[in-house]
Amino acid sequence: MLKDLVTSLRPQQWIKNTFIFAALIFAGELLHPEKVLIACAAFLCFCALSSAVYLFNDVRDAEADRQHPLKKLRPIAAGRLSSRTAIAISAILAAAALTISVLIAKLLAVMAATYLVLNLLYTIALKRIAVVDVMCIAAGFVLRAAAGGAAIAVAVSSWLIICTFFLALFLGLAKRRHELVLLENNSSLHRENLAEYSPYLLDQMIVIVMTGTLVCYILYTLSEEVQKKLDAPHLYVTIPYVLYGIYRYLYLIHRREGGGNPSAALFSDRPLLIDVLLWGLTSAAIVYS
Repeated sequence: MLKDLVTSLRPQQWIKNTFIFAALIFAGELLHPEKVLIACAAFLCFCALSSAVYLFNDVRDAEADRQHPLKKLRPIAAGRLSSRTAIAISAILAAAALTISVLIAKLLAVMAATYLVLNLLYTIALKRIAVVDVMCIAAGFVLRAAAGGAAIAVAVSSWLIICTFFLALFLGLAKRRHELVLLENNSSLHRENLAEYSPYLLDQMIVIVMTGTLVCYILYTLSEEVQKKLDAPHLYVTIPYVLYGIYRYLYLIHRREGGGNPSAALFSDRPLLIDVLLWGLTSAAIVYS
């Protein structure tokens, strides 16, 4: 049962919570050990919260997951982990995360509670509403980024918030497209609102959001305010990494039938992983040089 419980916590998805470190890195606080420790504690809080949400979601969606060729193998859908156990662990994780977040910073606790409520509403109702569903996913990433700033008491750049929102929208729409193509005629049995989408519609939305992501990031790196604040006038040299990363992800969506799991795509596609690592190293070198 322990193995099934760990699987249901989805630790491979915790990489999404690394958005918490964005404020730490781009506020120039990475060299302050106490700030790093606080950010790590906030990261662990959100890992616990996200796992609590995954457990609750899997219990709610157990029947629908049985219609999915991959999700039917999840422990709860397959009957290897009881719903009662999953809900109990979910409640414990959520309570522990919220308690620790209060001890770190009150504003962090507000962000954490908002994240939890948003995801519960998403699981119960909002994910059934087309477009609103992916906007909720994007809002979750924005809350992660904002929580990182709240934890270490630094203001989060509006540019960072906008870039995060557009990037998360891009990933969310790509996931919906993957589900639609993978499930074909059975898509609505797994997720009701997939009937409201079409591959063509999602492709148009992906192009719009992809363009918004690139434009926002380019403007961010060229912003005089950002350059002065970070003392990093050459941040624009990271633009090619972002451009390649988005194009590579589009390639995975259209040529490799990917996009359903951004975390899996990152670790399974070597060019994408190398690109992200190079972007991170280059950004850090510019900001901290």
